Amino acid sequence: MVLAYDYPLLGVFWTMLIFFLWVAWLVVLFRVFADIFRSHQMGGFAKALWSIFVLFVPFLGVFIYLIVHGKDMTQRDIAEASSREAAFQPAFGGGSTSAISGSWSHRWTPTMASSASVPT
Repeated sequence: MVLAYDYPLLGVFWTMLIFFLWVAWLVVLFRVFADIFRSHQMGGFAKALWSIFVLFVPFLGVFIYLIVHGKDMTQRDIAEASSREAAFQPAFGGGSTSAISGSWSHRWTPTMASSASVPT
């Protein structure tokens, strides 16, 4: 006796929950594969073993990888984010908008609208 299928609304919620967990697991699976091949600490043989393990025993492989290499994964993500931020800052002047505002030849202000002559 499954309670969710006795009531149609609970069946919809159950289906949505299962679908959400499946999509979340796919996201984690792709993140693990990306991290396996992004890691410079592992050699080619270790990468091949982890890939085979994650392919043949997906749930267990992903969870064991996250337990063993979760901290390294976080450190690589932080290093990549800081390097992207450092590359972004000089290109755009550290967030200054003076270059954008200086390129405007004329700015409209509310006082200009009240002093403009309106033909009648």
